[in-house]
Amino acid sequence: MQIASARLQEHLSKGLRSLYCLHGDEPLLQQEAADLIRHEARAQGYTERHVFTVAGAHFDWGEVQAAGASMSLFADKMLLDLRIPSGKPGKEGSVALQRLAEDAPGNDGVLMLVLLPRLDKTSKASGWFTALEAHGITVQLDPVERRALPEWIAHRLAAQQQRVREGEEGQRSLQFFADRVEGNLLAAHQEIQKLGLLYPTGELSFEDIERAVLNVARYDVFKLTESVLAGQHWRVQRMLDGLQAEGVSEVLVHYTLADDIRALKRVKDAVSAGRPLPQVLREQRVWGHKERLFERVLPQLSPATLERLLQSAHQVDGIVKGMKLPTWPSDNWQALLRLALMLSKACSPR
Repeated sequence: MQIASARLQEHLSKGLRSLYCLHGDEPLLQQEAADLIRHEARAQGYTERHVFTVAGAHFDWGEVQAAGASMSLFADKMLLDLRIPSGKPGKEGSVALQRLAEDAPGNDGVLMLVLLPRLDKTSKASGWFTALEAHGITVQLDPVERRALPEWIAHRLAAQQQRVREGEEGQRSLQFFADRVEGNLLAAHQEIQKLGLLYPTGELSFEDIERAVLNVARYDVFKLTESVLAGQHWRVQRMLDGLQAEGVSEVLVHYTLADDIRALKRVKDAVSAGRPLPQVLREQRVWGHKERLFERVLPQLSPATLERLLQSAHQVDGIVKGMKLPTWPSDNWQALLRLALMLSKACSPR
C-alpha cells in the first residue's frame, strides 16, 4: 500500500507494519522519514539493527535473507535496514526482495526498511517493487518544487514557533529565503534551524532573515531545463548566472538544453504521425515533473518553432566549442542565455 509522505507520522501512531519502502532523491526527506520509522521501531522493542548496502554485482543477498529469518539471542525484535542506492537490485536481488516482501507480514520479529532513490516507471512496475507495495507500505518522497518552497519554509518555521510578518513583507521574506536555498533542501533545513538558535520564538522581520540566511542555492542543469520548459524567464537567467558562478561546463548546459529540444521535436513528430503521447513519452524516457511539462507545452509548439529551436541549438553548439557567429553573442554564457530564453518564451503558458 502506498501512503503520502505527509501521512507517515499519523500512520506510525496507529501501529507499525513489518515492511516499509521509502523511495525518492531528496536526502533530507528520506532521512527524516527513515528516522521516524526507526524511532517508532525502537520504542516498540526493535532494539537490534542490521544495515545492508547493496553495492556491486557480487552483493550477497543470502546474508540479507538469513538475517531476516534468524532470531537474535539478545533482542526479541530486529530492524533490517536495506539500502539500494542504484535502485537496481539485479536479477538475484529481485527474487530475494520478492521473497522477503512475501514473508514480511507473518514475521513479527523483524521490521524491514528498504531505502531507494527515485524510481522510473519500469522499476515501479517490476515484480520486486510491486511485491514491496503489496505486502508493505511504500512512501514516495517527491522533491519540494520551487513554487511550494515558501510554504514549506513557513511550515518548518511554525514547527519551531517562529513565523514571518503578515502581509507583503512576510511574503517577501519567504521568497527571499526560497531564492537563497533553491535546489538545496538540506541547506534550507539547516538555515531554518539556525534562525531558531539566533532569534526567540515569535515573529521574524525581513531584516532578521536577510542577516541570517546565507546564499546556499545549488543550481543544476536539470532544474534549469524544468524552469525553461515552465516558461519562467526570470528564474532561467538567475539559474544560468548561478551555474556560471559554480563553474559548471558550458558544454554540459548546452547539451541538456539541446537534448530537451531534440526530445520535444521527436515527440511532436511521433504524435503528429498518430502515435499516443503517453507511449512516446515513455520511449523518450520523459518522466515525472518533466512529463507534465511536455504534455502542457507540446500543443503550443509548432513544427516550425521546433525546427528554429533545433537550428539555434546547433549554432550554439558551435559557439560553446569555439566557433563564433556574427548573429549570436560571442560570449558562451550569453549565447546559452539567448537559447534558453528562446525556448522558455516558446513554452510560456498561454
